[in-house]
Amino acid sequence: MNFSDTIGISAAGMQVQSKRLQVAAENIANAETTGTSPGSDAYRRKTITFKEMLDRSTGVSTVAVRDIGEDQSDFEMRYDPSHPAADTKGMVKMPNVDTMTEILDTHEAQHSYEANLNTMQITRSMLTRTINLMK
Repeated sequence: MNFSDTIGISAAGMQVQSKRLQVAAENIANAETTGTSPGSDAYRRKTITFKEMLDRSTGVSTVAVRDIGEDQSDFEMRYDPSHPAADTKGMVKMPNVDTMTEILDTHEAQHSYEANLNTMQITRSMLTRTINLMK
């Protein structure tokens, strides 16, 4: 494995963690977004999954986003007969977003992003030292 492979692997890791942060931020931003008409669905939490990618020419494995899907768990029902999305019983479908879970996910993504960034910086430093030795 050479330096450019290492940097490419770290860059791929940073890219997917950035997308993970984006998905979690969208979920947090919509944690209270309900439907607008009686009985309509609320915002449905988004999920992200990753996949391993193999570069056959170099034999290097990296990571990529496999899919951004939707969490199919049930909506929480809240009694609010004055809400525009309330059904005939006064129940409103609330988003299936747990803000604490999303915050924890953002912290984990941040740490993974930073680990990839550190790896990239160390690789760059090693490459610079190697070049300096050759002078």
